[in-house]
Amino acid sequence: MEKRKEPRKNESLVVTINGRDKSGQHFLEQVVASSLSRSGALLSGMSKELRCGDVILVEYGAKNGRFKIVWLRNSQSHKLIQAAIHLVKNEDCPWADI
Repeated sequence: MEKRKEPRKNESLVVTINGRDKSGQHFLEQVVASSLSRSGALLSGMSKELRCGDVILVEYGAKNGRFKIVWLRNSQSHKLIQAAIHLVKNEDCPWADI
C-alpha cells in the first residue's frame, strides 16, 4: 500500500500547461490533471516531449503555479504522455481551493 505525505483527491481537471519542450520550443496545451494534492498531480494527454526536472507553468481557472516534472512515461494509449508533477517551493497550487 502506498504511503503519501498528503491526501490525494480522486478528481480530474482540465488544465493548461505552458513551457518549453525537449527541443527548446515553446508550447501551450490543455491536458488532464488527476490524483490531485496540494503539492502535485498526474498529468495525462501531453503531446510534447519534456524532461525530468523541467519546470512548467500549470494554469487552472484564473490561478497558476510552477511545477517540476518528477517522472514521465509514454502510455502508448489515448492518454499519450503522462507526467507526475510537484509544486515548486513558494508557489501557490492552482487547485488548492477544490
